[in-house]
Amino acid sequence: MLESLPFLAATYAGQPIWLWIAFLAFIGLLLWLDLGVVNNKDGIVSARKSAAMWACFASLAIAFGAYIYFVYEPDPTYYISPENLNQQALLQYFTGYLLETALAFDNIFVIGMIFTFFAVPREYQHRVLFWGIMGAIVFRGIFISLGAAIVNEFTWVLFIFAAFLIFTGWKMIFGADHEMDLNQNPVLKFLRRRLRITDTIENHNFFVRRPDPKGSGRLILFATPLFLTLIMVEVVDVIFAVDSVPAIFAVTKDPFIVYTSNIFAILGLRSMYFMLAEAVARFKYLKYGLSMVLVLIGVKIIWNFGLYKGWKDITGEALVPYLEPQWSLIATLALIGGAMAYSWLKTQDTGKDG
Repeated sequence: MLESLPFLAATYAGQPIWLWIAFLAFIGLLLWLDLGVVNNKDGIVSARKSAAMWACFASLAIAFGAYIYFVYEPDPTYYISPENLNQQALLQYFTGYLLETALAFDNIFVIGMIFTFFAVPREYQHRVLFWGIMGAIVFRGIFISLGAAIVNEFTWVLFIFAAFLIFTGWKMIFGADHEMDLNQNPVLKFLRRRLRITDTIENHNFFVRRPDPKGSGRLILFATPLFLTLIMVEVVDVIFAVDSVPAIFAVTKDPFIVYTSNIFAILGLRSMYFMLAEAVARFKYLKYGLSMVLVLIGVKIIWNFGLYKGWKDITGEALVPYLEPQWSLIATLALIGGAMAYSWLKTQDTGKDG
């Protein structure tokens, strides 16, 4: 097969093209099963059903971890040590997946705000998030490809990432992170100037045909508020990718691990939204755990790529130990899990802020 199609055997970012195609085909199958079979009719997605869907996606992410450990052939170029490559790849994959899943909590807050702003009926929200994830798969691929090319060509860029992550973590603690004034959003203003838009959402379509208001008698295409909602969800993903992509490149420089952990986390985002939308106020302290994780990752970059590599004695031995990936995984679990548990305990009496 590969002999007859030699381009499939060619490599991209350290892995054969056929592996990238196979992974994307698998994700495409999951999305088809989701919208075409499991959720092929408009309706409100219950918290129970969402929890079951999220558990399925999480189980698939764990199963893919088994592939990483037993089958995957890591490119040593992207790893600090040539020993135990699959073990390193597995730890980095799960750290990246957990980190991206945790960062997705911020998306849930903002997506809820967007749905409220456009008055999107609950039975159409799943459709918007489905197509939003389709766009996220494409945009994350672009961001990660650019990031991999830059990081692996200019390692010093990681120090910029480190400074950005530390700054972002600090801002999350002491500032209002990722607030959006949708009425003043330049993308939304541009769309409203350039498109014919209906006043209300009447069905699940992003575009509908309506009589020409100029009286020509023709039916012409109008965008609906549901289309504007979709665009704003995509804009939010791009904004959050600015935080999350540098964060995961701090965990691993292997583009395949970066992309696959990102995509599995994004797949679970939609289910997480419907599962947690009603209880989102109960995670009021989660941002502090996330902020500490970002600061920790920024410090880890400086430690491993600055102190470990640059601070050596006269024999060439490093004067500080290398921080292994498992410590990042343990610290991420502890900080995020602790923040979630503390939030839940502090809000159990009221079920709301305060």
